[in-house]
Amino acid sequence: MKLSCRQASRLISASQDRPLSQWEYVRLRVHLFMCGNCRNFSQQLKQLSEAARRAGRGE
Repeated sequence: MKLSCRQASRLISASQDRPLSQWEYVRLRVHLFMCGNCRNFSQQLKQLSEAARRAGRGE
């Protein structure tokens, strides 16, 4: 079953809080392979999370 961008963004966000199931992971990877907008969102969210961690450590 194909993921919509909305579903993909929810899985991207969820992956920050918990490990995705194998099925969720595979579906998300396929979607990210095909969707540049969601790939960008995923990278931006990772960068934001890393910046927040660094800020929390006082870096």
